[in-house]
Amino acid sequence: MNYYSTNGQVKDASLDEAVVKGLAADKGLFMPDIIKPLPYDFYENIDKLSFQEIAYQVADAFFGEDIPAETLKQIVYDTLNFDVPLVPVTGNIFSLELFHGPTLAFKDVGARFMARLLGYFIQKEGKKQVNVLVATSGDTGSAVANGFLGVEGIHVYVLYPKGKVSEIQEKQFTTLGQNITAIEVDGTFDDCQALVKAAFMDKELNDHLLLTSANSINVARFLPQAFYYFYAWAQYRKLGRMEEMVVCVPSGNFGNITAGLFAKKMGLPIKRFIAANNRNDIFYQYLQTGQYNPKPSVATIANAMDVGDPSNFARVLALYSGSYEAIKAEISGVAYTDGQIKETMKQVYQDDHYLLDPHGACGFRALAEGLMPEEVGVFLETAHPAKFLDTVQSIIGEAVEIPAKLQAFMKGDKQSIELSKEFADFKNYLMKQ
Repeated sequence: MNYYSTNGQVKDASLDEAVVKGLAADKGLFMPDIIKPLPYDFYENIDKLSFQEIAYQVADAFFGEDIPAETLKQIVYDTLNFDVPLVPVTGNIFSLELFHGPTLAFKDVGARFMARLLGYFIQKEGKKQVNVLVATSGDTGSAVANGFLGVEGIHVYVLYPKGKVSEIQEKQFTTLGQNITAIEVDGTFDDCQALVKAAFMDKELNDHLLLTSANSINVARFLPQAFYYFYAWAQYRKLGRMEEMVVCVPSGNFGNITAGLFAKKMGLPIKRFIAANNRNDIFYQYLQTGQYNPKPSVATIANAMDVGDPSNFARVLALYSGSYEAIKAEISGVAYTDGQIKETMKQVYQDDHYLLDPHGACGFRALAEGLMPEEVGVFLETAHPAKFLDTVQSIIGEAVEIPAKLQAFMKGDKQSIELSKEFADFKNYLMKQ
């Protein structure tokens, strides 16, 4: 399958080009030429299939033309060796728990898939080393670092905003060593993302190093996130429920909800989507006005959503041919303050004995406020609450048990490189590598 750029100047790129380069030469994001609908019998029998079997059929629609079937199947099965259960919370609201992977965050799926796919292309094409640049506001860094840890021929540089990720999140990517380097930037997530994008566009730097990205701007990172939307529907079918499904996605850089929109385009019967924002409400404001006005991000307790210029908005526009009305017809938006997020976390824990993290709380509240009687709501619980330990404990007034996976990370020693937010400093560092 060929890929085109959202900026319109690059067409007919191959999958390996899209994966290895990450960003198109015209600074746009790669999109597949075709979104293939899945056959009727797939949906009829989906509740009889395992997570891996479902994911393989979805992956085949995207990547089957470019990767041998057995290789693709192995990549999918190696990626998905954990579950994402659909858990009832209250009434007609369910949580899709995406935090059962190695770093206890939803990004484990895309990061692990991309690491294996990129490794396949490196081996196939005989490349010596690919350098992965990734900006993180929290969970992306840990998922990518752990997904790529020890993969031959790949070195990962994780850029993160100093003092703006939780201690546990930071430990998950600063303690690994080997082929992982953490870069602590004196700025915001948007500054980190700007450094990554500037690096891709710098000819001298690209002549020196082969660079790619593992942010959701890379097709190999965001497309696999479609897998769990199909699996959510399979679990819902098993319950025998008849209500229409509404999915609410806590949204920062918009890669996750974009993958869900792809699933809907492939025929998955999701009625509509809700994009839940924190105070960084750029998409919410777009839905109100039709104008997209990025602005500097502000820090909130839902830090993984602290994005002031979501990259994947370009993909949303491309999916709907730039039609504001078409976007509004299938996606609504909400935005919540820290106070509202805290209030929701405390209330749900008291009333329903379900522990939300700050991001999932945005998703739950949007459904609680916006579901119709004939609808069932599924929100994506994107990370384990213990990853935001101090915040969660202060809100619910109780100690939160730290899973063994996170406790292991906390024992490591932090290793990071401190840099300013100036591109010249970042470039100078990379040119010495």
